[in-house]
Amino acid sequence: MALLPILCYPDPKLHTVARPVQAVDGRVKALIADMLQTMYDADGIGLAATQVDVHERLIVIDVSGERNAPLVLINPEITWASEEKQVNDEGCLSVPGIYDGVERASAVKVQALDGDGKLRTVEAEGLLAVCIQHEMDHLLGKVFVEYLSPLKRNRIKTKMLKARRDTVRA
Repeated sequence: MALLPILCYPDPKLHTVARPVQAVDGRVKALIADMLQTMYDADGIGLAATQVDVHERLIVIDVSGERNAPLVLINPEITWASEEKQVNDEGCLSVPGIYDGVERASAVKVQALDGDGKLRTVEAEGLLAVCIQHEMDHLLGKVFVEYLSPLKRNRIKTKMLKARRDTVRA
């Protein structure tokens, strides 16, 4: 297993639409292991392959307090979303240190392949539902800051670019 570099907003690669995973083979299983290690190391609860510059429909999630209940969703599709919405403060490993309110469905049902290539349905509410929707947005080339006002988005972009410049100088 290896730690993978996480793309940071406003990297244009974060806007790449992911293509379906063709087969759950050794390469994909190794990617899953690397993504989980990367997510845990970065203290995240979700990571999309897009964020590690692999543009395939794969996400890993673990919202458990013990960090021992990984969920792997390959080629996920939302088959149902509640009409009820809720606003939650969201953050993102690709936009470190930034949190803001995003409105999403309170509950979702998702169909996807698991890490063994078996089709499964996941019913989620609360934090897991939010995380699934957030990570699936990445597969569509969308970062959570795009739900914010243009003013907030531009401030965040400026802050991220400044942080990148400061890191390069250090």
